[in-house]
Amino acid sequence: MAMQPGGRKGIKADINITPMVDVVLVLLIIFMVVTPMLQRGKDVKLPQATKADAERKGAADPLVISVTPDRRIYLESDEYDEAGFQAALQARLSKQPGRRLLLKGDRSLTFDDVRRVMHLAHGAGAKSIALGVEELAR
Repeated sequence: MAMQPGGRKGIKADINITPMVDVVLVLLIIFMVVTPMLQRGKDVKLPQATKADAERKGAADPLVISVTPDRRIYLESDEYDEAGFQAALQARLSKQPGRRLLLKGDRSLTFDDVRRVMHLAHGAGAKSIALGVEELAR
């Protein structure tokens, strides 16, 4: 019995799953890298509200200010002390004077802690500040 080179000719009906697994793994890696970048500012537990204003569509992205439970102040993802925060915010607002601000304060903070940051922002030239809240499910 001799073997014939090339075997049977024709269409191979077996499913090759390796390329599909490769594509799925690449997509998984992409989503793992991109997902943390979607959240702006620092992660804080926002206070809950029964009724929150709808976010304005079409408006420019707000500049996010976050205040963590240990009272650290972040402008986007950069940490600042009080003087540095005011200077950095003033520099950003001088480039875009009408830019909206969103203040995300942790729910464990007192009103005085949030008011202090609002006062610093006002001193840097902010005209108005929106407060970030989590809307209660009905």
